[in-house]
Amino acid sequence: MDNILTLLCLISISTYTGSQKISSENITRILDRLLEGYDNRLRPGSGVSVTEVKTDIFVTSFGPVSDVEMEFTLDMFFRQMWVDKRLAFEGPIEILRLNNRMLDKIWTPDTFFRNAKKSLAHNMTSPNKMFRIMQNGTVFYTMRLTISAECPMKLMDFPMDGHICPLRFGSYAYTNREIIYTWRKGLEASVDIPPESSNLLQYDLTGHTLSSETFKISTGHYSVKVVHFVLQRKLGYHLIQTYIPLIMVVVLSQVAFWINKESVPARTVAGITTVLTMTTLSISARSSLPKVSYATAMDWFIAVCFAFVASALVEFAAVNYFSTLEANRMRRRVSRGSVLESIAEGSDDEEDSVSQTSVGGRVRKRMGSISEPPKTRLPIFLQQGSAVPQNMSLAGTSPIDQYSRILFPLAFAIFNIIYWYIYLSKDTIEKSREID
Repeated sequence: MDNILTLLCLISISTYTGSQKISSENITRILDRLLEGYDNRLRPGSGVSVTEVKTDIFVTSFGPVSDVEMEFTLDMFFRQMWVDKRLAFEGPIEILRLNNRMLDKIWTPDTFFRNAKKSLAHNMTSPNKMFRIMQNGTVFYTMRLTISAECPMKLMDFPMDGHICPLRFGSYAYTNREIIYTWRKGLEASVDIPPESSNLLQYDLTGHTLSSETFKISTGHYSVKVVHFVLQRKLGYHLIQTYIPLIMVVVLSQVAFWINKESVPARTVAGITTVLTMTTLSISARSSLPKVSYATAMDWFIAVCFAFVASALVEFAAVNYFSTLEANRMRRRVSRGSVLESIAEGSDDEEDSVSQTSVGGRVRKRMGSISEPPKTRLPIFLQQGSAVPQNMSLAGTSPIDQYSRILFPLAFAIFNIIYWYIYLSKDTIEKSREID
């Protein structure tokens, strides 16, 4: 029994020593043999067959998304796999795990991102690249990249809009007769985006789709792979910062209908203040958007709110105008009555004695003073203010104000119902797909 155990130990030690010898001494020889007569200027199967490059993507971080620049940024591991029969080898190991220095000695695809604005290959603390060679000549190549790509946006439905941002990549120099790109794990699993990788502030990454395209230019047709990232904007920020303040300003402008029409300074200040506040809110709402030439959904809401606020100021101008007309009409009526009364008094019997006239005048004056109610003395602040009209017969609520108290809030409520129903029920994502 002891002899058997000793024999097994010797066999294991010799096997371990042999493997160590093969791993340490023969890998360099295998690599040298692979590179003998290897021309890295030629693609695999050059002049014979089409080279198939299989790709997949693992997204480590998605965002941010810029509306002003119309671009999005993502950090990812970009993986490529192809077969190069010139790199096939035989040996005790199945996979050669090499560093990035070997990449300069073999052929690699000239893949580039067609709609990228800026690209960064991470090099800290060394180039973030992984390189593997299998026995059958299959090459596996992974690199870490940060891409800022163009995302065309139509902002007619802002801020209830959705967008589909594409990421396109393919070969720079080889046509589809020389290189074709395929998805390594199929259309369902070739792009992996973990939930923790898409913590966007203004958008929700609702999904992604994969497709293939053929890019046609004068030099030929090129195989292109496309990843569509589906984004839906979050409404909460704009609801708090823009919509609710706008609604409050409109409601505040309609409070002026309940202020007496004689309080001219108060209603004028309220109207002008709400107009200026509306202007400030509209300017701040547009500051986060590019200078587009069309109106967005928020622009329409701001325009209607501005119209309500301005109409409230115009309504008070109409009330004041008609009140002034009524006061002038009443003043003319009073002056006409005074003229008729003086004419009637002048036609009295001129044969009455002066004493009788004077006595009768004193009696009439005394009787008039008795019939007139005593005048109450108002406080100074009421006498100087405009809340108390000079003619009490003109006091009261204007018919225009009475109608405005009902019509203005009702019209604004109907507008809000129609506005939110139209934009919240609209499929903005589908519209983005048709535009793109």
